[in-house]
Amino acid sequence: MKFRYEFDVRRPPVQIDYPHRLFLIGSCFTENIGEKLKKAKFPVLENPHGILFNPVSVAEAIDDYLQNRRFSESELFHYNEGWHSWKHHSRFSDPEASLALEKINRSVEAAHDYLGKADHLMITLGSAWTYQLTEKAAHGQAGTVVANNHKAPADWFSRRLLSPQEVVEMLARPLRLVQQMNPEIQLIFTISPVRHLREGVVENNRSKAVLIQAVHELVSCLPNAYYFPAYELVIDDLRDYRYYAEDLVHPNYFATQYVWEKFTDACFTQEAKLLMEQLHSIHLAFRHRAFNESSEQHRSFLKTNFEKTKQLIERYPYLDLQKELEYFAADSR
Repeated sequence: MKFRYEFDVRRPPVQIDYPHRLFLIGSCFTENIGEKLKKAKFPVLENPHGILFNPVSVAEAIDDYLQNRRFSESELFHYNEGWHSWKHHSRFSDPEASLALEKINRSVEAAHDYLGKADHLMITLGSAWTYQLTEKAAHGQAGTVVANNHKAPADWFSRRLLSPQEVVEMLARPLRLVQQMNPEIQLIFTISPVRHLREGVVENNRSKAVLIQAVHELVSCLPNAYYFPAYELVIDDLRDYRYYAEDLVHPNYFATQYVWEKFTDACFTQEAKLLMEQLHSIHLAFRHRAFNESSEQHRSFLKTNFEKTKQLIERYPYLDLQKELEYFAADSR
């Protein structure tokens, strides 16, 4: 008997390989994948505006990177003893306006430079619900879509569900500009399996339906575009609350790991997967802490991994393994 529905994941037109550079933008699920890519020693830039859930904020952020936009202090607002931006995650907020602005502009500048040389742009959409400022908002123009509410009063916001066509129109224009600037870049779309139950179960499903329809239209109308079914892998393949955290909203470690394995299997070259296995071995050795660090066995362990790491650096000089090499070298004497 079968108790799960497993399905094959289509491969993208261009698979990910070392030393490809990846630019990730979107929901918190983006950061889960980004962390695994960084552990695998891929060059990664993720969420230069912070976590973004809705397509409006994602599209506006991409526009900012394309223009290398400089934000001004007049675009910040002061609330709860801090300076914030409606377009940015709270990680950019600061008690000093100048420091908040410095973090924002430094991040935009880095994103502008990176986008021009990235090999893959991965966009993960979380929700088609947008929140915009009302007339009651003490700061900002009414109608402005916000990326983060910064724990402001609920009556500062109204919400609206985007249509599939709005999502398509909103994202297609900046993505075409990205492809004009960087013709070789590959677009990878995903939809976050995180369930936005604060909106309501029905409302969450309406939102995901909008995103699914819109993303498939974008894939069909944009060159070098691919859809990776992270949402379907969790919702239709795993399909069990055992694969969610205690909040029943976020996929847990096992679900995220399952999606990651499917992602690498479909989207990475065979050569990249083989190198990732070697890097994983180095990573485990780097994290290992011996019971007796002065033992001959431990020194031999360090020497062996020093040689492995050195050989990898010589063969793949673009890999950032200096921290691991120094650790094995310092403790193996």
